[in-house]
Amino acid sequence: MAKGRKPRRALGDRQDAVKSIKTRLNTLYFGKSKESIRFQAKLLVFDAALIAFFIVSPFLEHGPLFLVIDYVIAAVLLIDLVARAWAYGNFRKWVSRPIVWADIIVLLSLVIPVYAANLGFLRILRAYSLINGQAFWRIIGHGRWMNSHLAESAKAIANLTVFIFMMTALVHSGFAARVPAVASYMDSLYFTVTTLTTTGYGDIVLPGFGGRLLSILIMIGGVSLFFRLVQVTMRTPKVRHPCPYCGLMRHEADAVHCKACGASIRIEYENE
Repeated sequence: MAKGRKPRRALGDRQDAVKSIKTRLNTLYFGKSKESIRFQAKLLVFDAALIAFFIVSPFLEHGPLFLVIDYVIAAVLLIDLVARAWAYGNFRKWVSRPIVWADIIVLLSLVIPVYAANLGFLRILRAYSLINGQAFWRIIGHGRWMNSHLAESAKAIANLTVFIFMMTALVHSGFAARVPAVASYMDSLYFTVTTLTTTGYGDIVLPGFGGRLLSILIMIGGVSLFFRLVQVTMRTPKVRHPCPYCGLMRHEADAVHCKACGASIRIEYENE
């Protein structure tokens, strides 16, 4: 009997060890302790450096060293993605989040080097996942701005910026070799901004059906995101606090009653 118990005990010890590691990762990635915040801050610095690299990468020479850097970054992001998925606990809920799909798309753009010139524009989506992630706002301002008007404005700015750089890279990768006026990445950025603002100087025109379709997408998508930014920036700041009766989330900062149902609410705030 003693011999039969040892394998079971060893199996139980391994299961406990695996569970302990998973709990540890969950605490580091999603916790709010000082140790968790330090760990998330290091990831935040790494993400900022990564986004800066993705922005300047179109101006760099894409030689063997660039390919090695791509694969190293892809390996790090893959490990981080797998660790997050395992630590989250509910894989189905985790994979349904938009920021997770953004990270997966960034990873795919890194591991398919043959099509790097065509998929490089997808890498800027890392900025979207960074700004829209809870860890960013948990660290910035010590969590005070997580559901604030400032956070919504920053997300709107980030969404517009990501759209501009994605469209710029798409224009450059698809039309730089076909349009003499698009001689550099800056020319592609110039065309994207003038098209987005509907200025339309006409000095750069994308040819063919694909060029016209892309120009339409830039105008419609860019104008929509720009007006969203104006709307978020100009409207009266509100706080997110669920009404216990009707569920209304947005209220004035000094509200004591829900304007939808009239129920009493108590919004926590800090005196300055």
